[in-house]
Amino acid sequence: MKKLFKVILYFLLIAVGIVLVATLAFNTYYSILNKKAEKELQDVQLLTIDGLRFRDLNKNERLDPYEDARQPVDVRVEDILSQMTLEEKIGLMWHPPIGVGDKGELQTKPGIYSAVSTYDAVIHKKLNHFNLFAVPEAKHLANWSNRLQQLAEKTRLGIPVSISTDPRHGLSNFIGMDLLGGEWSRWPEPVGLAAIGDSSLVVEFGEIARQEYRAVGIHTALHPMADLATDPRWARINGTFGEDARLSAKLTAAYIYGFQGDSLDSNSVACMTKHWPGGGPQEAGEDAHFHYGKNQVYPGNNFKYHLIPFEAALAANTAMMMPYYGIAVDQTTENVGMSFNKEIITKLLREEYGYDGVVCTDWGIIEGFSFLGYELVEAKNWGVENLSVDDRIAKVIDAGVDQFGGNMHTRQLLRLVRKGEVSEDRIDESARRLLRVKFELGLFDNPFVDPEQAVEIVNQKTSKEKGQMAQRKSIVLLKNGADGHRQNVLPLKKEIKIYTENINPEVASNYATVVAKLEEADFAILRLTTPFENRTDDFIERMFHQGDLNFPEPELSRLLNIMHKKPTIVCIYLDRAAVIPEIAQQSKGLLADFGAEDEAVLDVIFGDFKPQAKLPFELPSSMEAVETQKEDVPYDSKNPLYPFGFGLTYDE
Repeated sequence: MKKLFKVILYFLLIAVGIVLVATLAFNTYYSILNKKAEKELQDVQLLTIDGLRFRDLNKNERLDPYEDARQPVDVRVEDILSQMTLEEKIGLMWHPPIGVGDKGELQTKPGIYSAVSTYDAVIHKKLNHFNLFAVPEAKHLANWSNRLQQLAEKTRLGIPVSISTDPRHGLSNFIGMDLLGGEWSRWPEPVGLAAIGDSSLVVEFGEIARQEYRAVGIHTALHPMADLATDPRWARINGTFGEDARLSAKLTAAYIYGFQGDSLDSNSVACMTKHWPGGGPQEAGEDAHFHYGKNQVYPGNNFKYHLIPFEAALAANTAMMMPYYGIAVDQTTENVGMSFNKEIITKLLREEYGYDGVVCTDWGIIEGFSFLGYELVEAKNWGVENLSVDDRIAKVIDAGVDQFGGNMHTRQLLRLVRKGEVSEDRIDESARRLLRVKFELGLFDNPFVDPEQAVEIVNQKTSKEKGQMAQRKSIVLLKNGADGHRQNVLPLKKEIKIYTENINPEVASNYATVVAKLEEADFAILRLTTPFENRTDDFIERMFHQGDLNFPEPELSRLLNIMHKKPTIVCIYLDRAAVIPEIAQQSKGLLADFGAEDEAVLDVIFGDFKPQAKLPFELPSSMEAVETQKEDVPYDSKNPLYPFGFGLTYDE
C-alpha cells in the first residue's frame, strides 16, 4: 500500500511540475512576444498648423491628408489606403472578441475571450476591430479603452481601434447579464419596446444608449435585430421588434436614428443591423447557431415580407449589415449560409438595394473553437462544411462581404492574395468601407474618452429613470378577473396579504404584507418565464431558450394547484411566446413582461402605473397550433389564445 501511495505521489509531483513548467514557459513566451511587439512602436507627436493641433499618426513630421480633420472623408480614406501594406488592409477585415482586465488593464496573454494577447493582436496581426463581452465598471472600461487606443496610435500608421458590443441595456441581454452586463440604464428588451410601439421612445432609448456607449469607448452596436418573430419557437425573439413587419420597420428606423443620427459623426454609434435578409423563419423554430437549425424555410413564400424591416434600416442609412448563419432554402441557386451566398449579398443587397456600407459576417463562420482536439464551439459554416478554411474565406469575400466576425485568420487571407485567389483590389474595396466608418466616427481625430465623464454618463439618474419607466410601459395586461365575469381584480389594494414566488420579498413588502405560507395569503403573485428545453450541457446551447413552449409537468400542476387554492396574479416573462391556456384560465390576473424589474411589475399590479402595452406577437393556444403554422408567416397559428396587438387597460 505504501509503495502504491509513493507511486501516486510521484506521478502527482511530476504532473504538478509539468504544469508549473508549462505555465512558466507560457508566461515567458508572451512576455518576450509583448516586449518584441512594443519595440516596433513609436510615440505620436502633435503638429501645430494654422493654430490647430493634429496627431502625426505616421510619425513622418508632416501633416498627411488622412491626419487632417479638415479634409473630406473620401480624400482621407484614399490617402491612408495608399500608405497601407497588404497586411494592414487585411487586419481591417477581422473582428474578433477581446478581453478586458478587471481594472482596465490590457490583456498580456491569451484569455477566455481572446486566443492572443492584445499586443499580438494589434501590433503583429494588425487588427483594429474588436468586440466586447464581460466588462468592468465604467471607469475601468474607459481607462482600458484609452490604453488600447494609445497602443494603436503608436503603430506604423496609428489606425485607431473600433470597439463593438451586443446589446447591454436589457435585463437579460440574450446571452446573459454576466457576459453583457454593466452599469447601464436598464430597459425592456427590444420586443418590449415593440409592445410599447412608440418610435419616439425608441429614438430616445437609442440616444441614451449611444451616449453611454461612446462615454466608455464603444463605437459599434451589433444591433438592432430587424428579424421578424414569425415562428414562436425561435430562441432569439426577445431581440426583435416582434412579428409584424410594419411595426418592426418603424422601430428599426427609429432605433438606428437614435444611435447614428442623420449621419455618422463623432457622437454616433454605428449600427450593424442584423440578420440580413431576416433570420426569423427558422425551420421548426430551431436556431442557426447549431447544425440542426441551419435551414431557413419559406412554406408561405414570404421571403420578401422579411425584407421590409431591412428596407427601413437601409433608408435610415445603417452603417453596417450582418447576414445570419442560416441557409435560405431554395431561395437562390445555391443552398449555402447567407455570408457565403453571392446572390444574397452582392446581387440582392449590393446591386438591387444599392447598399455600399460594411457587411460583416456573424461570428465564427470560418472556423469553430477547439481545445486539445475537442470542438468546444462548432463553426457555423452551413452548406460549405466540406470546404477548406482558405476556400471558405475566399467564398465569403467573393460573395461581397467586407469583414469576418469572431475569427482572425489574417495569415490565411494573406496567403490567398499572394496566390492570386483574392485580388488586392478586392481587399481595397472592403478596406475603403471599413476605414470610412472610422473616419466618420471621428476616431482618427480623437479616439480617447474621459473616464470621470464616463462614470457620470453611464450612471446618469435621469437615464436610469427613463429605462425604468419604459419597463412599466412595456407590460401587457392580458386578463383581469375570472373568466365569464366582468368584475376586475386588478389593480390590487395594498391592504392585503400576498404570497409571492420569484419576487424579492423586500420589494414586495413595499406594496403589501408578504407572508411565507400560501394559506395565510389573500392573493398569490407569481413571476414566471417562458419554458424551454435544456437540451445539452454545452455552454453555448444552454444560452438559447428553444423547443417546447408548454409548461412541463409536474411544474404546471404545481402552479395550477396554487391558483386553485388562492386567487392568483401571474406575470410571465416572454422572451418568446408561451403556451399557457391552463394558466390563463385559472389565473385571476395575467400580465406579460419583456424585461422588467419587480418594482415595475408590482407598480402595474397595484395600480401605481396603468397598463397600456400591446402584444408584439401572438400567444398560440397549443403546441399543435405552433407546429402546423408556417415558419415565415406572421400571426397565422390556429385560434391563438391572445392575438397580435392584444392588450387590456384598467379602463376596460
